[in-house]
Amino acid sequence: MIKLLLTTIFCINLFANQLELSGTVISDNEKIITSRNMGYIKEVYVNEGSQVKKGDILYEIDSSNIDSNKKEVLLNLEILKNQARNIEINYNRYKRLQEQDLVSKYDLEQLELNLMNTKNMISITNAKLKEVDTQYDYLKIKAPNDGLIIKKSIKAGEMAMPSMPALILTDLSNLLIKTDISETNLNSIKIGQEVDVEIASQNFKTKGVVEAIIPNTNAMTHSFVLKISFNKENFNIYPGMYSKILVDLANAN
Repeated sequence: MIKLLLTTIFCINLFANQLELSGTVISDNEKIITSRNMGYIKEVYVNEGSQVKKGDILYEIDSSNIDSNKKEVLLNLEILKNQARNIEINYNRYKRLQEQDLVSKYDLEQLELNLMNTKNMISITNAKLKEVDTQYDYLKIKAPNDGLIIKKSIKAGEMAMPSMPALILTDLSNLLIKTDISETNLNSIKIGQEVDVEIASQNFKTKGVVEAIIPNTNAMTHSFVLKISFNKENFNIYPGMYSKILVDLANAN
């Protein structure tokens, strides 16, 4: 009887020295993929659940709009070059005539000014042409890092709009556990503290480290958000999985 009582007291003390929290696995590197240019989506190369590598093409936008802009710029450039050639011919002719005092110096200076302005316009148009050419690079939207496509909001034939979310890419190599803790238990936690982590669905247990303590955006909850880093090793751990965190209160301070 005494032995049973001592065992019960020990278990109660053990439970009292541990704080159990429920958490969710999240990615610390989740990106919303969007396009820089507007245009019809030519092809989508991924689906939800696709594993991608950094640099993989995720989807491609039709180049018709940029092709049209480029043709317009090239046409303007050709017109300006023709104008510059004609002005230069006249300038050289006027220069010879001015040396013979057959035309005024003012007329020569006006031609020289027109030639200089036209050459400046050619330089500006060449810069615009380079700018248009760089837009072709943004028609192929590539993965910024390795990861998993967890949401797809586009289809081939739809219009891609700048800043509108197209895909969500989550990085499975950089996972955290997010959990809430009440302010009454906050004194039991500190940055760098080691905790026990368990993901029962994968029969996974490991040690984690408290990386961040963040005030909850909803002040009415009187709680704080904890972010806990851990090593998933070779287990299939994904964002959204339920986890359990055990905090040893005896080592909290």
